[in-house]
Amino acid sequence: MIRALYWASVSALAYSYIVYPLVVLARGAIVRRPHLEAEVHPSVTVVVAAHNEAARIERKLRSVLAQDYPANRLEVIVASDGSDDGPPGVVAGLRRARVRVLDLPRIGKGEALAAAVAAARGEVLVFSDANSILASDAIGRLVRPFADPAIGGVAGNQVYVEAGDEEATAVGERSYWDFDRALKVAQSRSGNVIGATGALYAIRRSLFRPIPEGVNDDLFTSLAVVDAGYRLVFEPGAVAYERVAPTQSLEYRRRVRIMTRGLRCVAALPAVLDPRRTGFYALQVLSQKVLMRTMAVPLAVLALASGPLYRRTAIYRLAAWGQLVSYALAAAGLVMGRRAVGRHPVLALPAYFCTLQMASLHATWNLLRGRSLDRWEPERGQAAEPEGLAAGEGTPAGAERDAIAEHDALAERDGLAA
Repeated sequence: MIRALYWASVSALAYSYIVYPLVVLARGAIVRRPHLEAEVHPSVTVVVAAHNEAARIERKLRSVLAQDYPANRLEVIVASDGSDDGPPGVVAGLRRARVRVLDLPRIGKGEALAAAVAAARGEVLVFSDANSILASDAIGRLVRPFADPAIGGVAGNQVYVEAGDEEATAVGERSYWDFDRALKVAQSRSGNVIGATGALYAIRRSLFRPIPEGVNDDLFTSLAVVDAGYRLVFEPGAVAYERVAPTQSLEYRRRVRIMTRGLRCVAALPAVLDPRRTGFYALQVLSQKVLMRTMAVPLAVLALASGPLYRRTAIYRLAAWGQLVSYALAAAGLVMGRRAVGRHPVLALPAYFCTLQMASLHATWNLLRGRSLDRWEPERGQAAEPEGLAAGEGTPAGAERDAIAEHDALAERDGLAA
């Protein structure tokens, strides 16, 4: 019985971390489902949900107004979800025709987004977190795939910038996103990317669905696009910059929240797990959003079974020592996370992996006991500030001012000035 559990756990881990990624990458190289892209300019509404984001919302909005996109085809709506860190006038300097602020009571992110969508006028909805800074061509690149009527949603490329005050788990988080980005490229080439991140994504307005409480809005909206029969593709050129959570505790809480709400997402739209409806996408969701997020269970079984099996054969002894060394490296990475040695990949990657597994156990327990984490609390790190966004590449300060001035001029010309 112990051996059966041991090898079942090994099989589950091998499938999740080796077989599934290789299948996705191979499929992306062999199966091609190209989609049309063109220089199109649909009317766009950028929706930013904000709760107590006074410290960084202005920088966010400036990066949106500085977009290399026709100003008369772009509007911005900020859904302030019960913010109490200052009056809505925190963005008074940016209250132009293309920036509207909805001063809402504390109703939750899903309802705040729904209120913004109800007020939106754009054919395409672009969602972006308050702490994400957009590259100057992000929206233009993001909407190109909408030239193809089969495309219902486009996921942008979330890029983490480095900072000097981060801990070991930040190194692991960036490495994880490099891996995830490679999977997204392969998935998009051959069909559908699983889901977008809140940093930047777009959907056709007609495909927006009310977001249930306690789910990830970005994943739910992504699943809904595919559930409606449209494709969801990845656009690596549409870049949104963010900073990794600077401390291990913040990263852990963020991961618990994402995983808890992500598991509830799949439960809210079980139809996407039916391969008769969604094809290979069903396997992607099951593998990456369910199995990968419950791998802490087979890891625990493996650790517990290693003791009784240790004396059986050399392979069990080798595996036991491998686990012991890996967990020792992870512990060292967590303890020395703020030191240079702790941020070395040899320590940082095991530390991040173990943090991920602990968070997945916490999330699974939340799901089993019915805890939904309905209220969202944005991370309290600083907004990303890539060098290119201040001067040089991306969104130079001078170009930013020119773009904002152009928005004002066009707004006044169209009779829309506030």
